[in-house]
Parts: sequence; C-alpha cells; structure tokens
Amino acid sequence: MNENINFETYFQTPVYVTELPELVDALNKASEPHIKHARERNKMLSKERDKSLGKRLGDFGMSHHSGPLVGLPEFADIQGYVERRSFEIMDHMGYDMSKYFLTWTEMWVQEFSHKGAAYHNAHIHYDNHISGFFFLKSSELTSHPILKDPRVAKMMSMLPLKNPNDITMGTGSIHYKPKPGTLILFPAYIEHEFTVDLGLEPFRFIHFNLQAVRKRENE
Repeated sequence: MNENINFETYFQTPVYVTELPELVDALNKASEPHIKHARERNKMLSKERDKSLGKRLGDFGMSHHSGPLVGLPEFADIQGYVERRSFEIMDHMGYDMSKYFLTWTEMWVQEFSHKGAAYHNAHIHYDNHISGFFFLKSSELTSHPILKDPRVAKMMSMLPLKNPNDITMGTGSIHYKPKPGTLILFPAYIEHEFTVDLGLEPFRFIHFNLQAVRKRENE
C-alpha cells in the first residue's frame, strides 16, 4: 500500500503587511482636527448618556470617528500608496483586473477614548474588495485588530490546537500587534474586530475600503 501522500494547499487567505513609518508624523498632524471634531460631536452623546445613567462617564468606551477623508490633499500620500498596492494585491490574488479599476468607498480616522473600554465587534465591509488599517498611535498596551478565518464552515468542527501560539491551518483567528506605521491590507470578506482598549496609551488608526468597479467599454 502506498504510504506517500501529496500535500496540496487551496483556498489560501492572504493578508499583506508593510511598514511606512515615514508617513506617521504628517498623518497624525493631518488627522488631529478631524479627531478633535469627532470628540466634540461625541460630547453631546456622552452628556445624554451621563444624564440617563446618572453617572459622569464622559467619553468612556467611545470611539471618535471622523467624517470621510477620501480626496483630501493631506491624505494623498497614503491614499495613493494604498490604491496602488491594493490593485497589485487583486492581481496577485489571481483576479483579471484588466477591465476593472479600484474606487474608494470609505476612508476615515478614529481614535479610542483615553478613558478606555472602546472596542469594535466583529464585522465585515460588504460590497468591497480590499479593507485595511494604517496605525498612527498604538503599542503593546493598546487595543489591536483580530482577523478571523473566513471559512465559516470550518468552525462547525473546531478542535483544540496542539499549540495555540503557533499559526497553523487550524488557527481560527490572528491577533496583530501593530506599531505606528504598520499598514495591513486584506480581502474585505475577512471578518475583523478590535479588542477592548484599556486607555493606557493613545490608540489611533486610519481605516479604509476599496471596491473593484468595471470600466466602461470605451475605457
């Protein structure tokens, strides 16, 4: 009886990571007025919450979320880089991009409350093809993203792992510990979440989504 068996890998889940520390200072400066405006906008919500609870929590547990940043000149460098690399990623994944271009559906900056307890539940960004984060303020002490295995059916028969610290084909989620300047790009169908932040150090990042759109016939 033949004891040899071939090992073949299919349905890989790609995640792309690089470091761009040279953009951090300029983007922190550019994002500051947007975060300030978001904090002011959330003050009304926090006051209403304090009144209903009878406690002064301030912005405890809140995430300060800017308005749209797409097209603003001060974010042109990161936008141009992400758009170019995202197109390369779609091509690397095997898609025929000759009749498609990428368009931005969303880009915003957000910062978790300095009082702690902010987080994001697991979610995906529907009707997009590439999602990602660029981290401006983060450390080992802040919140971090978790990317989840998109093969939902696999979760029906999960077993204990021999070594949970190793990344294997049985791994169900990946914890990224980013530092300022870390850029993470991934297919938008990957479910992701952010752990609860303790408020020990500032946590700020840019989040974005891109969609592949078919070109017109004459383009």
